[in-house]
Amino acid sequence: MPADPDRPLLLLGCDGQVGREVRRLAAARGLPLTALARAELDITARAAVREAVGRGYGVVVNAAAYTAVDRAEGEAAKAMAVNRDGAGQVAEACQAGGAALIQLSTDYVFDGLKGEPYREDDAVRPLSVYGRSKEAGEAAVRAVCPAHAILRTSWVFGAEGANFVKTMLRLGGERGELSIVADQFGCPTPAAALAEAVLAVAGQLGPRTYGTYHCAGAERISWHGFAGAVFAGQQALTGRAGPRLQAIATADYPTAARRPADSTLDSSLFQATFGQRPIDWRGGLADVLRALLAART
Repeated sequence: MPADPDRPLLLLGCDGQVGREVRRLAAARGLPLTALARAELDITARAAVREAVGRGYGVVVNAAAYTAVDRAEGEAAKAMAVNRDGAGQVAEACQAGGAALIQLSTDYVFDGLKGEPYREDDAVRPLSVYGRSKEAGEAAVRAVCPAHAILRTSWVFGAEGANFVKTMLRLGGERGELSIVADQFGCPTPAAALAEAVLAVAGQLGPRTYGTYHCAGAERISWHGFAGAVFAGQQALTGRAGPRLQAIATADYPTAARRPADSTLDSSLFQATFGQRPIDWRGGLADVLRALLAART
């Protein structure tokens, strides 16, 4: 059955970047929404999940996740418990309670070697514990809850929470030069735009729209290029130039987790299915910079 628009939404992980934006947007639109933070519901606790989800919700949005990509390499069991087992338990509860599920996933399910944007039916090959845990979560959702939409996204940023934009502004205020990886490419995605997408899906979720979708910014860029856009935006708003940016290779910046070299996502299926425009991450970046820089004054 299609999601019932008269039944309220349940948002899990409402204290994360995307969760906060979904909560804000739903409130602005007057949508009935119950929002639970991690402290209010641990999605690894099966009985608590079953009790929370089984309260008559039409759509459940699972934005709860373990997202510490490098730390996950030493905490594989914890990452799997949240991203695989937790997602599976939410899916089981949705299936039992007659709710549809929107599950957020990641570009890190791919190895980045395709050489062109990834489509939904491309083979997955995660390179990191984090990527494997999210891919396993996708599989768990598909196995038990047919009434689902899995949204893969990438390089999420916003005015709240930890993200690349905020890190660049902090480091740029501390240093005169930054070395930024220039051979990893992807699609930045504003958290606010992703929240818009989540609510668009929630309003149209039904048998014809169940499945897996890519939902990310429309323009491919490197981390080095993204950093340049951040500081160009800062200068446009404040007149203050950013630090010098030194382009480096991935090999010059070793991390615990391997990242895909080019995880660009093709979001055309999502746009066509749900009637959405391509996500303008540059416009979203300008909005986020205005909010962050205004908070400093």
